[in-house]
Amino acid sequence: MVMFRPQALVKLLTPGIGVKRWLALLLAGILMVSSGLSYTTLVLLGIHPITGLPAIVEWLLIVVAVALGLDIVVLAVVRLSRSILAPYRRHQQGRVIDVVYAHSRRHKGLKAVVIGGGTGLPSVLRGLKQYTGNITAVVTVADDGGSSGRLRRELGVLPPGDLRNNIAALADDESLMTQLFQHRFDTGGELGGHAFGNLFISALAAVTGSIETALIETERVLNIQGRVLPATLEDVNLSASIRIPGSSRAITVHGESVITKTGGQIEQIDLDPPDVQAYEESVRAILEADLVIIGPGSLFTSILPNLLVRGIAEALRATGAYRIYICNVATQPGETDGFTVADHVLAVERHVGRGVFQVILANNAYPTENAGANTHYVHPAPAHHEILQRYELRYADLTDPERPWRHDPQKLVKAILQLDEQERFGSTAALPVKEEV
Repeated sequence: MVMFRPQALVKLLTPGIGVKRWLALLLAGILMVSSGLSYTTLVLLGIHPITGLPAIVEWLLIVVAVALGLDIVVLAVVRLSRSILAPYRRHQQGRVIDVVYAHSRRHKGLKAVVIGGGTGLPSVLRGLKQYTGNITAVVTVADDGGSSGRLRRELGVLPPGDLRNNIAALADDESLMTQLFQHRFDTGGELGGHAFGNLFISALAAVTGSIETALIETERVLNIQGRVLPATLEDVNLSASIRIPGSSRAITVHGESVITKTGGQIEQIDLDPPDVQAYEESVRAILEADLVIIGPGSLFTSILPNLLVRGIAEALRATGAYRIYICNVATQPGETDGFTVADHVLAVERHVGRGVFQVILANNAYPTENAGANTHYVHPAPAHHEILQRYELRYADLTDPERPWRHDPQKLVKAILQLDEQERFGSTAALPVKEEV
């Protein structure tokens, strides 16, 4: 039962809010249309309320009254809608109809889950948000370096850095709030090196009492297309077994920030503690997804830390979603030196077993312009390699022309969506990817 509230009526009658005038005009337009239609009915019944008028004049008055009334109704509805919707679309740019159309299109899109972290995952999100708003990013929380590491040690919060980067990737890049969120203090002192978004998320987690609520409120502030979830809510670190060049034994190092600085070949990555449980919302998102994208990102410090969380790999094997692994464009020093596409896949299998993805999407363009001397591309899997018996392997030019060691968001998402279309509808038309020969 709807209760009448006098306070609401008082607010509605307040001068200057831009509602009453358009309501009055709407009623006037409806009255004109109703009067015109009523007069038409009487004339058709042989009744002429205004006597002595020629028939053509009588019909002309009816047409004018109905047409003018309809124009007034349309004008009043448009202006009234703008007045009512204005407070809810402060962060949206463009005409109301364009905003509504874009919102409807995105929210009817496929349900996509993207798993990873670091700088690779945002490249997928920036491209994907143009096609669907049903995006969930599942992000690693094992970072212990930089601003995130400092906040983690000092405040006891989950490291917010990767969460922040992916929230910003799903927001409007031109928004002042997004730019503020990504702003990093470059002054000395205690604030030096901190990103504003890291401080914001950490403070909001303290105020609300949980990182889950803090992320929801942060996403609301930035009005993002989708949501960002941690792989786990538990405090977790990384340890790695690394074989040093020239040594016959492997050493164990602790901490994500130390692993890539050690040098040598990473043989094994582990979580500490090893039995952390997946965040249930992240698991649910994977199980309900239409499409799951794993990567791109640092193999040992962004991708595997998610897959090793108990419940994530199991959900990937159980979901009905189409699962794609995105291999990195270039190798990462101290982590995947000399790796081919096959080496990346075998490393995943060695840690979490087979069956977590169905198809591998990799780059097959190796531009020299803008690449620089330190860019070493990931090369294709050798012909007749064993992984070709277990997975579909597709190649395409995925490089960013300005930074060819990274993925171009538009190229990458176009290839992903066309692979997904081929899987769902069996269409092979205009696919940009092809088998490497």
